[in-house]
Amino acid sequence: MKGRSAHPAHQAGSTRPTPQARAVRLGPRSLAALALVSAVGVAAFGWPFLTPPTSQLSAHAQDAPWLFSALLVLLVAVVAATISESGLGPKAVAMLGVLAATGAALRPIGAGTAGLEPMFFLMVLSGRVLGPGFGFVLGGVTMFASALLTGGVGPWMPFQMLAMGWFTMGAGLLPGQDRLRGRAELLMLAVYGFLAAFVYGTIMNLAGWPFMGALASNVAFDPEAAVPANLARFVAYCLATSLGWDLGRALVTVVLTVTLGPVILRALRRATRRAAFEAPVTFDAPTG
Repeated sequence: MKGRSAHPAHQAGSTRPTPQARAVRLGPRSLAALALVSAVGVAAFGWPFLTPPTSQLSAHAQDAPWLFSALLVLLVAVVAATISESGLGPKAVAMLGVLAATGAALRPIGAGTAGLEPMFFLMVLSGRVLGPGFGFVLGGVTMFASALLTGGVGPWMPFQMLAMGWFTMGAGLLPGQDRLRGRAELLMLAVYGFLAAFVYGTIMNLAGWPFMGALASNVAFDPEAAVPANLARFVAYCLATSLGWDLGRALVTVVLTVTLGPVILRALRRATRRAAFEAPVTFDAPTG
């Protein structure tokens, strides 16, 4: 018995880009699981602005580990649903492992130094080429692997996994997957990486800001204050504590995307074509 994969034919002289294959196609169950995780994540990140001052969520810090555990379970459920629904094959798993290991290895390079985090540009490029489904899984797995590598396992890890999943998935949702190439694509990815780096930092600020207590009374969350007052406190907190870090992350992402982006995009697309994730597998009938 002999197996072969059918690769799309390239017409001689054609200048149109080959339609980009997807390592993971999100089916109905995967989309439902992803929507559930995202809804829980939005509630977990944004509860200070979603509850009235009279709410009893001031005791949320005591329940935080349970919430984080629930988020992690839901993230694992998304991965499992995606694998079962899309038929994630060994080639896609291998690519996921290589990219996640590379991203995890890149993260400690600039950790603790003004937001110099080179892993973000790789997530942008990978999500762009391999699509939103693969991007979400890759973002979460990369953060989990980097936490194990750096000893950064803690109650913040599920939030980091979810935020990075959103970050990488967003790159896969950008337009022009099969047509936009060259400088225009690099510019779009650089702009996305710059803005998304700030969004990621802001989202992660929400994970810790409500639990500051009296450490910084002028910018800490006040459970008895109205939403506008807490929003002003949160903006002041971001400006005072993370603006420089987020700016460093954004600039590094832009510089690496512009300089290394063309080479890595070509390599990822070439690997994706050779892997032929979406090509049907056929078998020859036995001879004799």
